[in-house]
Parts: sequence; structure tokens; C-alpha cells
Amino acid sequence: MKFKLVALMVGAAFLSACCKEKTETANTEDGKEKVKLSLFSWPGYAFWFIAKEKNLVPELELDIVIIEDPYESFAQMAAGQLDVTSSTVEYGPIAADQDVPVKMVTYTNPSYGTDKIIFGPDVETAEDLKGKQVAVLEGGLTQIYMGIWLEENGVKFDEVKYTNVIMDDAVAAMVSGSVVAGEFWEPFGSKVLSTLEGSKVMATSKDPYFKKTALLGDGMYMSGKFLEERPEAAKLVMKAYFEAVKYWKENPKEANEIMAKGLGFSVADVELVVGADGSATDGGIYPFNLEEAAKFMGVMDGDPPFGTNNEITRHWDLTTEWWLKFGMVKKAHPMEAGIDIAPIKAVVAEME
Repeated sequence: MKFKLVALMVGAAFLSACCKEKTETANTEDGKEKVKLSLFSWPGYAFWFIAKEKNLVPELELDIVIIEDPYESFAQMAAGQLDVTSSTVEYGPIAADQDVPVKMVTYTNPSYGTDKIIFGPDVETAEDLKGKQVAVLEGGLTQIYMGIWLEENGVKFDEVKYTNVIMDDAVAAMVSGSVVAGEFWEPFGSKVLSTLEGSKVMATSKDPYFKKTALLGDGMYMSGKFLEERPEAAKLVMKAYFEAVKYWKENPKEANEIMAKGLGFSVADVELVVGADGSATDGGIYPFNLEEAAKFMGVMDGDPPFGTNNEITRHWDLTTEWWLKFGMVKKAHPMEAGIDIAPIKAVVAEME
């Protein structure tokens, strides 16, 4: 995956330097801020569809595109083709190490059971995985989760062979037997369990360690150019996201239907991830509201539901530690190299 990342970044640099086509204007004819954002097909990122359909921040026009490979989104952001993306929260140290002009701007939700380590029928213990193929997204949190779980169970993180696959392919790899275990998030974990006889869950992100550290979770990223040149738009995007979470909490049935339509998922699969009642506790993730995210990012007083105040600093250090182990980064970088809290600070300031 790190070689793929380098290739994507080189391609992004080429596009940025060589493409002379006129770029789209930042404002629409009616004066709205036009923002292009991406996500991959997963309910935890589908709050954007609520913000767009319900026009929760009228000053914004959101252009939403689905890109299944998060590293492609980061490359497009570096090339100036995208402004914002939603993805998992481990990318910041990699971006800082590669000098990629992309920064995480807020943590949006911890995993609350949606992530699972699943074994196939032919293995029973972590020891059985030595030398065998396990499915992860290399350069993603799934790889870190697998590494932590292996070491907690007496197997060194590098004593297995990692197979780099996205979720649809990971399900197929498990069912076919080309991998013997993997890390899956919902609804893909349930697909493995219902399809592959003898498969079993060995760990979930509801385990106490992951609730304490909030290691497994998602975040919002913005391009450096967008942050520097359009700070007002960045603030509005942040506001739109958390307005969408608020709308979902107050209108979960309608909101889940909007998200399902946007993704092309069933409502049942959306509810499996985000929950059905808006409580944030009956699904596989815990969507933070604005105040909870602000506490996690250290811009409001008090503790968030997961971790403690300013947990993002410890999250950055833990993620960096594991990327050093996996060789995904060459050295540790200060958090400010990959995280920009200005947009969420601006939204919080409007509350006061």
C-alpha cells in the first residue's frame, strides 16, 4: 500500500503541476460556496447526504462523489480536485510523513462494535495465523487493529502475511479460503458470518481497550489549499456535518432512509452501522455530536464519551507508533503537521 500511496501522490503532483484546464469556481451563481467532497460506500460517512438533501447549511452547495479507495481521494485532494473527504482516522501521520497537503480537521465517530476480527473455519487461535494470509486494508486502521490483537494474543504483528483488500474483496477472499482471517466492518462482517460456515468473531471494537483509546474511528479531512484559501467554506462544511448528525438524532427513520438512498444500501444495512433510534448507542459506531467531537479534539472543556479531553493527541501518538512498526512512516511528526483544528474551533466559537 505504501508503494501505491507514493504512486498516487506522484500522479497528484503531475495533475496539479501540468493540468492547465480551468478549475471550477468556488462559488455558484447564487453565491453559495461550492464544495466537492468524497466518501466511500459506508453508512458512517453518509451523513453528508442528509446535509445535502435537507439543505442544512443554505450557504453551501455540496458536490458529493463516491470513491471507494480512500487513497485515491487523498491523491485527488493533493491535486486540487477535491476539497473534503471522510475516511478513517489513521491517515494524518502518513500525510505528514509524505508531505501531502491534506489534514484531518475532526474526529467524527469511534467504532462501537462495527469492527470485528473474524476467523475462518480452519483456524482457532492467534497462534494458528502464523505464516498465513489475513485480510486487512494496508495503511488503514484494520492493519493496526489486527497488529494490536495479534500481539495481545502472543503473536508478533509481523508473523502473519497481510493481504491488502477492500471490503467487498475481503469477503470474497474469506469465503474462497484465500485468507484464513481478516478484519471486517459492518455490514461486511455479517456477510462473512452468514456465508462462511464455521466462521467466528474473535474480537470487536467494543472491547475495553478500543473504547478507552478510541483508536478505531473516522474523521473528516480537508485539503491544505481549501483550508488556506477558503476558511469560511471550511467552517460551513464542518457546521453542515454536525447539523446532519443532529438531524439524524432527531429524525433517525427519515435520516437513515436518506443515507440508504445515497449509498444504494438497504436501510437495514445502514441501521446495522449507525443504529435505528438516533441514540448513537444501538449501532456499530457512536456518531459524535459537535460538543463531543470538540472535546475529543481539545477545543472544548470536558471529556468525550470515548477517551478523555484532547484524546486526539494520544490517538496521534499511538497511530504513529504503529505506522513506525509497519514501516508506513519514516519518523514521528508533531500532531500539527497532520491536523488542523481551525474549522471546528470556528464553529464552536459561534456557539459561545
